[in-house]
Amino acid sequence: MIEELLVAHRSDPPRSAIGRLFGTRPLGTESAPWYWGALGEREVGAFLAQLGPDWTVLHAVPVGRGSSDIDHVLIGPGGVFTINTKRHAGQAVWTAKNTLMVAGQRQRHIPNAVYEAKRASKLLSAAVDHPVHVNGMVVVVGAKSLTVRGKHPDVAVVTPRQLLRSLNRQRPVLTPEQVSILRAAAARPETWHKNPQPQSDAGWLESAFHDVSRKVDQARRRRVGWALALFGTILATLSGVLPSLLLALVR
Repeated sequence: MIEELLVAHRSDPPRSAIGRLFGTRPLGTESAPWYWGALGEREVGAFLAQLGPDWTVLHAVPVGRGSSDIDHVLIGPGGVFTINTKRHAGQAVWTAKNTLMVAGQRQRHIPNAVYEAKRASKLLSAAVDHPVHVNGMVVVVGAKSLTVRGKHPDVAVVTPRQLLRSLNRQRPVLTPEQVSILRAAAARPETWHKNPQPQSDAGWLESAFHDVSRKVDQARRRRVGWALALFGTILATLSGVLPSLLLALVR
Protein backbone atom coordinates (compact mmCIF):
# COMPACT_ATOMS: atom_id res chain seq x y z
CA MET A 1 0.00 0.00 0.00
CA ILE A 2 2.80 2.42 0.88
CA GLU A 3 4.70 1.54 -2.29
CA GLU A 4 1.62 2.29 -4.39
CA LEU A 5 1.16 5.57 -2.50
CA LEU A 6 4.73 6.64 -3.22
CA VAL A 7 4.42 5.77 -6.91
CA ALA A 8 1.18 7.77 -7.23
CA HIS A 9 2.57 10.65 -5.16
CA ARG A 10 5.43 11.15 -7.62
CA SER A 11 2.84 12.24 -10.19
CA ASP A 12 1.19 14.77 -7.86
CA PRO A 13 1.83 18.36 -9.02
CA PRO A 14 4.23 20.20 -6.70
CA ARG A 15 2.68 22.77 -4.39
CA SER A 16 3.62 26.42 -4.76
CA ALA A 17 5.05 28.41 -1.87
CA ILE A 18 1.66 30.11 -1.47
CA GLY A 19 -0.05 26.71 -1.54
CA ARG A 20 2.20 25.39 1.21
CA LEU A 21 1.65 28.56 3.25
CA PHE A 22 -2.13 28.17 3.14
CA GLY A 23 -2.12 24.39 3.63
CA THR A 24 -2.97 23.11 0.16
CA ARG A 25 -3.36 19.33 0.32
CA PRO A 26 -0.14 17.61 -0.82
CA LEU A 27 -1.92 14.51 -2.15
CA GLY A 28 -3.83 14.30 -5.43
CA THR A 29 -6.84 12.24 -6.45
CA GLU A 30 -4.65 9.23 -7.31
CA SER A 31 -2.41 9.19 -4.26
CA ALA A 32 -4.93 10.17 -1.56
CA PRO A 33 -6.84 6.83 -1.55
CA TRP A 34 -3.55 4.94 -1.17
CA TYR A 35 -2.58 7.16 1.74
CA TRP A 36 -5.84 6.69 3.63
CA GLY A 37 -5.77 2.97 2.86
CA ALA A 38 -2.25 2.71 4.25
CA LEU A 39 -3.36 4.52 7.41
CA GLY A 40 -6.16 1.98 7.84
CA GLU A 41 -3.84 -0.99 7.42
CA ARG A 42 -1.32 0.51 9.82
CA GLU A 43 -4.04 1.02 12.44
CA VAL A 44 -5.12 -2.61 12.14
CA GLY A 45 -1.46 -3.67 12.21
CA ALA A 46 -0.99 -1.80 15.49
CA PHE A 47 -3.87 -3.76 17.05
CA LEU A 48 -2.52 -7.05 15.69
CA ALA A 49 0.85 -6.27 17.26
CA GLN A 50 -0.89 -6.67 20.63
CA LEU A 51 -1.54 -10.37 20.01
CA GLY A 52 0.54 -12.77 22.03
CA PRO A 53 3.60 -14.68 20.80
CA ASP A 54 1.41 -17.65 19.83
CA TRP A 55 0.23 -15.68 16.80
CA THR A 56 2.13 -15.02 13.58
CA VAL A 57 1.06 -11.95 11.62
CA LEU A 58 2.00 -11.31 7.99
CA HIS A 59 1.26 -7.97 6.35
CA ALA A 60 0.63 -7.15 2.66
CA VAL A 61 1.15 -10.71 1.42
CA PRO A 62 1.58 -10.76 -2.41
CA VAL A 63 -0.54 -13.48 -4.03
CA GLY A 64 -1.01 -14.94 -7.51
CA ARG A 65 1.01 -13.62 -10.43
CA GLY A 66 0.44 -9.86 -10.41
CA SER A 67 0.31 -7.11 -7.82
CA SER A 68 -2.62 -8.41 -5.73
CA ASP A 69 -2.05 -8.88 -2.03
CA ILE A 70 -3.81 -9.87 1.18
CA ASP A 71 -3.76 -7.10 3.78
CA HIS A 72 -3.01 -9.39 6.74
CA VAL A 73 -2.64 -13.14 7.28
CA LEU A 74 -2.82 -14.51 10.84
CA ILE A 75 -1.77 -17.96 12.03
CA GLY A 76 -2.22 -19.14 15.61
CA PRO A 77 -3.87 -21.71 17.85
CA GLY A 78 -7.27 -20.23 17.00
CA GLY A 79 -6.79 -20.95 13.28
CA VAL A 80 -5.79 -19.16 10.11
CA PHE A 81 -7.35 -15.82 9.15
CA THR A 82 -7.16 -13.42 6.24
CA ILE A 83 -8.05 -9.80 6.92
CA ASN A 84 -9.40 -7.32 4.40
CA THR A 85 -8.99 -3.82 5.85
CA LYS A 86 -11.36 -1.08 4.70
CA ARG A 87 -11.19 2.51 5.88
CA HIS A 88 -14.49 4.42 5.82
CA ALA A 89 -13.80 7.51 7.90
CA GLY A 90 -16.92 9.06 9.41
CA GLN A 91 -19.29 6.82 7.42
CA ALA A 92 -22.14 4.64 8.64
CA VAL A 93 -21.51 0.99 7.81
CA TRP A 94 -24.33 -1.57 7.82
CA THR A 95 -24.04 -5.29 7.14
CA ALA A 96 -26.30 -8.32 7.02
CA LYS A 97 -24.99 -11.68 5.83
CA ASN A 98 -23.61 -11.15 2.29
CA THR A 99 -24.52 -7.45 2.11
CA LEU A 100 -22.39 -4.54 3.30
CA MET A 101 -23.44 -0.93 2.82
CA VAL A 102 -21.35 2.20 3.33
CA ALA A 103 -23.38 5.40 3.55
CA GLY A 104 -26.19 3.62 1.71
CA GLN A 105 -23.94 2.33 -1.09
CA ARG A 106 -23.44 -1.41 -1.50
CA GLN A 107 -19.83 -2.62 -1.42
CA ARG A 108 -18.17 -5.93 -2.37
CA HIS A 109 -16.09 -6.23 0.79
CA ILE A 110 -17.66 -9.50 1.96
CA PRO A 111 -17.45 -11.40 -1.37
CA ASN A 112 -13.86 -10.17 -1.71
CA ALA A 113 -13.04 -11.43 1.78
CA VAL A 114 -14.58 -14.82 0.96
CA TYR A 115 -12.45 -14.99 -2.19
CA GLU A 116 -9.26 -14.07 -0.29
CA ALA A 117 -9.88 -16.71 2.37
CA LYS A 118 -10.49 -19.41 -0.25
CA ARG A 119 -7.41 -18.33 -2.16
CA ALA A 120 -5.24 -18.47 0.95
CA SER A 121 -6.73 -21.86 1.85
CA LYS A 122 -5.82 -23.25 -1.57
CA LEU A 123 -2.26 -21.91 -1.47
CA LEU A 124 -1.52 -23.02 2.10
CA SER A 125 -3.10 -26.43 1.51
CA ALA A 126 -0.83 -26.97 -1.48
CA ALA A 127 2.21 -25.83 0.52
CA VAL A 128 1.65 -28.24 3.45
CA ASP A 129 -0.02 -31.01 1.41
CA HIS A 130 -3.20 -31.22 3.49
CA PRO A 131 -6.42 -29.16 3.71
CA VAL A 132 -6.14 -25.86 5.59
CA HIS A 133 -9.28 -23.97 6.56
CA VAL A 134 -8.96 -20.18 6.43
CA ASN A 135 -11.40 -17.73 8.00
CA GLY A 136 -12.11 -14.41 6.28
CA MET A 137 -12.56 -11.11 8.10
CA VAL A 138 -13.41 -7.55 7.08
CA VAL A 139 -12.08 -4.92 9.46
CA VAL A 140 -13.80 -1.54 9.14
CA VAL A 141 -11.58 1.35 10.22
CA GLY A 142 -12.68 4.87 11.18
CA ALA A 143 -16.41 4.38 10.59
CA LYS A 144 -18.93 6.53 12.44
CA SER A 145 -20.89 3.37 13.22
CA LEU A 146 -20.93 -0.32 12.37
CA THR A 147 -24.29 -2.08 12.49
CA VAL A 148 -24.37 -5.87 12.10
CA ARG A 149 -27.91 -7.13 11.45
CA GLY A 150 -26.93 -10.61 10.37
CA LYS A 151 -23.60 -12.43 10.43
CA HIS A 152 -22.11 -14.01 7.33
CA PRO A 153 -21.38 -17.74 7.88
CA ASP A 154 -17.75 -17.43 6.74
CA VAL A 155 -16.76 -13.78 7.16
CA ALA A 156 -16.80 -11.65 10.29
CA VAL A 157 -17.19 -7.87 9.93
CA VAL A 158 -15.62 -6.05 12.88
CA THR A 159 -13.89 -2.90 14.06
CA PRO A 160 -10.18 -3.06 15.00
CA ARG A 161 -10.99 -3.38 18.73
CA GLN A 162 -13.57 -6.08 18.05
CA LEU A 163 -10.97 -7.86 15.92
CA LEU A 164 -8.53 -8.08 18.80
CA ARG A 165 -11.19 -9.32 21.23
CA SER A 166 -12.44 -11.88 18.70
CA LEU A 167 -8.99 -13.34 18.08
CA ASN A 168 -8.14 -13.51 21.78
CA ARG A 169 -11.38 -15.44 22.40
CA GLN A 170 -10.81 -18.03 19.68
CA ARG A 171 -10.79 -21.59 20.94
CA PRO A 172 -7.69 -23.59 19.96
CA VAL A 173 -8.26 -25.54 16.75
CA LEU A 174 -4.61 -26.10 15.79
CA THR A 175 -1.94 -27.95 17.71
CA PRO A 176 1.45 -26.29 18.31
CA GLU A 177 2.94 -28.61 15.66
CA GLN A 178 0.31 -27.61 13.10
CA VAL A 179 0.88 -23.93 13.85
CA SER A 180 4.64 -24.40 13.40
CA ILE A 181 4.20 -26.12 10.03
CA LEU A 182 1.83 -23.43 8.77
CA ARG A 183 4.11 -20.66 9.99
CA ALA A 184 7.03 -22.13 8.06
CA ALA A 185 4.93 -22.48 4.91
CA ALA A 186 3.51 -18.95 5.18
CA ALA A 187 7.00 -17.50 5.61
CA ARG A 188 8.04 -18.74 2.15
CA PRO A 189 7.22 -16.15 -0.56
CA GLU A 190 6.80 -18.91 -3.14
CA THR A 191 3.85 -20.25 -1.15
CA TRP A 192 1.87 -17.18 -2.13
CA HIS A 193 3.24 -15.82 -5.38
CA LYS A 194 4.24 -17.41 -8.68
CA ASN A 195 7.09 -14.95 -9.16
CA PRO A 196 8.21 -13.62 -5.77
CA GLN A 197 10.00 -10.29 -5.88
CA PRO A 198 12.68 -9.05 -3.47
CA GLN A 199 11.10 -7.24 -0.57
CA SER A 200 11.50 -3.48 -0.37
CA ASP A 201 13.53 -1.94 2.43
CA ALA A 202 11.03 -1.67 5.29
CA GLY A 203 13.01 1.09 6.98
CA TRP A 204 13.07 3.21 3.83
CA LEU A 205 9.33 2.69 3.28
CA GLU A 206 8.60 3.71 6.86
CA SER A 207 10.71 6.84 6.50
CA ALA A 208 9.10 7.77 3.17
CA PHE A 209 5.59 7.27 4.57
CA HIS A 210 6.44 9.35 7.63
CA ASP A 211 7.55 12.18 5.33
CA VAL A 212 4.27 12.09 3.40
CA SER A 213 2.25 11.87 6.61
CA ARG A 214 4.14 14.86 8.05
CA LYS A 215 3.24 16.96 5.00
CA VAL A 216 -0.42 15.93 5.21
CA ASP A 217 -0.61 16.77 8.93
CA GLN A 218 1.23 20.07 8.47
CA ALA A 219 -1.14 21.12 5.67
CA ARG A 220 -4.17 20.24 7.81
CA ARG A 221 -2.86 22.25 10.76
CA ARG A 222 -2.27 25.26 8.54
CA ARG A 223 -5.79 25.08 7.08
CA VAL A 224 -7.23 24.89 10.59
CA GLY A 225 -5.00 27.76 11.71
CA TRP A 226 -6.10 30.02 8.86
CA ALA A 227 -9.76 29.13 9.48
CA LEU A 228 -9.43 30.01 13.17
CA ALA A 229 -7.61 33.22 12.32
CA LEU A 230 -10.39 34.22 9.92
CA PHE A 231 -13.05 33.37 12.51
CA GLY A 232 -11.21 35.42 15.12
CA THR A 233 -10.95 38.37 12.76
CA ILE A 234 -14.67 38.26 12.06
CA LEU A 235 -15.48 38.11 15.78
CA ALA A 236 -13.12 40.99 16.51
CA THR A 237 -14.70 43.06 13.74
CA LEU A 238 -18.21 42.32 14.96
CA SER A 239 -17.28 43.11 18.56
CA GLY A 240 -16.12 46.54 17.44
CA VAL A 241 -19.08 47.25 15.15
CA LEU A 242 -21.97 46.00 17.27
CA PRO A 243 -21.51 48.40 20.22
CA SER A 244 -21.53 51.36 17.83
CA LEU A 245 -24.71 50.12 16.17
CA LEU A 246 -26.42 49.62 19.51
CA LEU A 247 -25.50 53.12 20.64
CA ALA A 248 -26.83 54.54 17.37
CA LEU A 249 -30.13 52.70 17.85
CA VAL A 250 -30.49 53.91 21.45
CA ARG A 251 -29.97 57.51 20.42
